Amino acid sequence: MLVQPLRSPELRQIPTSPSATPRVAVLLNANARKVDARVVKALSHVVPEEDLFLSRSPLDARRIAQEVLERNYPMVFTGGGDGTFMGFVNELIRQTDGRGRFAGQPLPRFGVLKLGTGNGIASFVNASSPRGDGILHDVVRARSGDVPGARRMDLLMVEGQRAPFAGLGVDGKLLNDYIWVKENLGKGFFKKMMTGSGGYFSAVAFKTVPHYMVNSTSVECEIRNGSAGEAYRLGPDGSPVGEPLAPGAVLFQGNLMMAAAATMPFYGYGFRMFPFANHRRGMMHLRLGQVSAASILAHLPKMWAGRWFPEGIHDFHAKEVTIRFANPMPFQVGGDAAGYRKALTLSVAPESIDLVDFHGEMN
Repeated sequence: MLVQPLRSPELRQIPTSPSATPRVAVLLNANARKVDARVVKALSHVVPEEDLFLSRSPLDARRIAQEVLERNYPMVFTGGGDGTFMGFVNELIRQTDGRGRFAGQPLPRFGVLKLGTGNGIASFVNASSPRGDGILHDVVRARSGDVPGARRMDLLMVEGQRAPFAGLGVDGKLLNDYIWVKENLGKGFFKKMMTGSGGYFSAVAFKTVPHYMVNSTSVECEIRNGSAGEAYRLGPDGSPVGEPLAPGAVLFQGNLMMAAAATMPFYGYGFRMFPFANHRRGMMHLRLGQVSAASILAHLPKMWAGRWFPEGIHDFHAKEVTIRFANPMPFQVGGDAAGYRKALTLSVAPESIDLVDFHGEMN
């Protein structure tokens, strides 16, 4: 058994007969800040003990993935943030690919509990708030078969790993700045204020933007379309503009402060960084930025809502791109800082996944 939920002996056992309820596995990251004893105990009220898993290490996650596939769960919820979710998805895909033990076995449908920091994927699928009984409500609805819709989501391939977004430049700097704000200012009275959306806003306003006001914001960069297919330049409404761009074509040449891509709209805390992601199946939203720090600060609310399209923002749909900067740039993958890179190839992964969405339509 890979989990020992905090179950009181007087609690009623949940029926586990396949005919009683759909089988739903729940995987929690024990290292996530919001996955505490209270959350585990609450979930143990509504999830049978054998379906509730608690992971403390990558080895735990690997073993849990194997057990999920052995039991052939049709649906799996994860709790602990975007990193927890993608770590588990990557492990399941590794075990079901052509060389894995479960080669050819279909992936389960995935649900996301809003128990992370940024909760970008949770925002994408309209997961319930952790306040009150929100996360319990989502799991209970799934176990009762009350799942009205699902979203098909493509994934990026980034240095051998799958992720919902990745980038070089100011977005990587922002994530590093957010970590600094949380660790240095998010203490005592300011802890709650600086560890959520307030922390992201504070990082942008008081660290990232001031840095670029006194330091160079732009570095010479070339973006070239890959061999996987044509790319499309996008207008402010997300529609293609001009002729398709052939494989090998230069999409952009010049100075940039950011080059990033995603297969879903959100970074975290409702930050709609990629408003045209998931609009065209099998393509990423590539976003390039060459705007001033002062302009970002002046238009921060519109940028946060995905409604700011100045001349210095360039949007594309593409299947594969290669990014080459003249100097090393801050690098992030799925919201995690990953050092620095001068060159990077991003592509759409061959696999896509189905995400439970309680408020969306089946697609």
